[in-house]
Amino acid sequence: MRIAYIIDSLSYRGGAERIITEKANYLAELDGYDVTIIVCYGFSEPAPIVYHISDKVRQISLNVRYHSQYQYRYPRRLLVKWQLNRQLQRSLKEAVESFNPDIIIVPGYNLADTVCRLPVKAAKIVESHEARPFTKSGQLYSHSALSRLFMHIYRAFYLRTVERRADVVVTLTQGDAWEWRKARRVEVIPNYSFMNVTGISDGSSKRAIAVGRLDWQKGFDRLIEVWQLVNRRHPDWHLDIYGSGVLESELRKAIADAQPCNADIHPFTPDISARYAESTVYLMTSRFEGFGLVLLEAMKHGLPCVAFDCRYGPADIIADGRSGYVVADDDIKGFADKVCSIIENPQLWKQMSAEGIKRAEAYNLDAIMNQWTALFTTLRP
Repeated sequence: MRIAYIIDSLSYRGGAERIITEKANYLAELDGYDVTIIVCYGFSEPAPIVYHISDKVRQISLNVRYHSQYQYRYPRRLLVKWQLNRQLQRSLKEAVESFNPDIIIVPGYNLADTVCRLPVKAAKIVESHEARPFTKSGQLYSHSALSRLFMHIYRAFYLRTVERRADVVVTLTQGDAWEWRKARRVEVIPNYSFMNVTGISDGSSKRAIAVGRLDWQKGFDRLIEVWQLVNRRHPDWHLDIYGSGVLESELRKAIADAQPCNADIHPFTPDISARYAESTVYLMTSRFEGFGLVLLEAMKHGLPCVAFDCRYGPADIIADGRSGYVVADDDIKGFADKVCSIIENPQLWKQMSAEGIKRAEAYNLDAIMNQWTALFTTLRP
């Protein structure tokens, strides 16, 4: 079976990029699978691929300089964007026809409309890595009124194209599956954690941990408010935030201004497994998620998790009251109270730690990829 993954770039350190490369590598090792990754965008300077790709996976780079449109103002930018879209469509069609795949897979956040319109025989699968209400939603907040109007119209056509033309939309959660209910076919296949666990937490450290991009979506501003309340009751506890992003300076200032707030921001580290194992509880204050892979990673290390009940992910992953807590969205005090209840009850911590490890086992690589290969079988001509 010939499988083609199509993605805008593999030069970003993101969850979708990592998951796609890992799935491609996995399938390439199976008998009967021929796997190709088509990378669509190019940049002014060479941009290395962040995650390892197996030698058994064919790579095709279309090198469409999509970023060049942003040097122009509207309305000329619309013309340049149209020209680049035409170039992308031609190049992508030629690339796909060069090896005639049985199935094409594309992330839902970008390029899905272009892929769904390709005049090829391959079945088209769109992976919804971020919930439908948030797909391309970040582009709706441009400062330009004309740009906002254009993006509202474009986003509506984008989502409608996917719903009408994709053979299958694969979501990560049941909640997002409901959001995509107008699509031709919807399947739920969650992500898995591929992380190599180097140690398990014993619950002895007085440290909490959070991991992610330092941007508005991840809600670290809310986490700082939570942690200030926790520190009032437990001043000897420390919060470690691992990540980087556009809000780093703002968040560092918020930590400095919030007293008490015993917290530090650290850069991303390749040794994050050890950092999980050195912690006692994981905290997620995201405003929205596609899935929340970090929750699985934390549970694999024996960490009880506390998360806001954002759309979507935490409620699917955390067994509320058993492997952690799912707190009403934006209930800062309620979140802090749940963190403190774990801190103050060692027996509860042990029970949640064991339940989390057990629950994470259901999201192992083989179990999830078996769901994918079963789906491929139903689409094979």
